[in-house]
Order: sequence, then C-alpha cells, then structure tokens
Amino acid sequence: MGRETPSMSESRSIRVLSPVGEARPSVLTAPALPSDLRGKTIGFLDNTKANFDRLAADMGELLRRGFGVQDVVHRRKANASSPAAPEILEALAKACDLVLAGSAD
Repeated sequence: MGRETPSMSESRSIRVLSPVGEARPSVLTAPALPSDLRGKTIGFLDNTKANFDRLAADMGELLRRGFGVQDVVHRRKANASSPAAPEILEALAKACDLVLAGSAD
C-alpha cells in the first residue's frame, strides 16, 4: 500500500502560527511632580510589610518640618501580594498632591 502524493495540479498549504505574543505598550500619562511641596498633601501607600508604617511616619514628619508639607495621609493595602483596592487608590488620588508607594522590612 503506497502513500498518496499530491499531483502537481493539487495545491496544499500549511498555516504557520507564531507562539510569540505581541507586546502592546499601554499609554500612561502621569502628572508632573510638584516643584514645591509647601502646602501640599503627601500620601503613603503601605504594602503591609513590617516597619513601613514607622518609615512613613518619620518621612511624613521630615516632609512637614523640612519641606512645608501641610498634611500626610497614610493608607494600607490588604496585603503585600495583591494590588491596592480601587477605593484606596481613588481616595489617595482625591486627597493627595503626591503619593509614595513603598515597602520596608
């Protein structure tokens, strides 16, 4: 029993698929940083790692005394491995002129 081979008049095609994904850059526009911190509200987004609350409190005090920051807001995520809840991000965006996200151990 022989294998059938296509005749010259028959055409066959092979579809080749690439396993390489297409990277589509997302466009994110960040507002400019304030040139002066006097009178501004600075936020800290705590990722729940040990000692970040202490670091944020000390930095907040330094920013108040040394740079004239008016208020410091501190919000904490549920845990270090998940993103901040949208409500936390929205509240920080509304209340703060600048938000610092951080980690500490």
